[in-house]
Amino acid sequence: MIARTPKPPYYAVIFTSIRNTATADENLAYETMAIRMDELARLQPGYLGMENARNDIGITISYWKTLEDIAYWKQNSEHVIAQQMGIKKWYLSYSTRICLVERDYSFDKF
Repeated sequence: MIARTPKPPYYAVIFTSIRNTATADENLAYETMAIRMDELARLQPGYLGMENARNDIGITISYWKTLEDIAYWKQNSEHVIAQQMGIKKWYLSYSTRICLVERDYSFDKF
């Protein structure tokens, strides 16, 4: 689903990752944590929406009102645990980019 964001400006956090080879149990743990992070992010101040896709490279884009909101989310205690688990168990590589969205436009057939 495409996130419904407000009129710019706002911020996008682009998280791209490459997963390691994992067992079924590790994949389940990862999926469980991903669901929890989605639920938790929605409760954070300034959260505007999220989009994600995974194939060879995973891409998650979350949208936020301010840089302060992003910093607050990064420091959330459950999110910190997820970050640590990602480094220790789930990712071979990742990158995080924070961008100011100055303009957006869309098309819907719905």
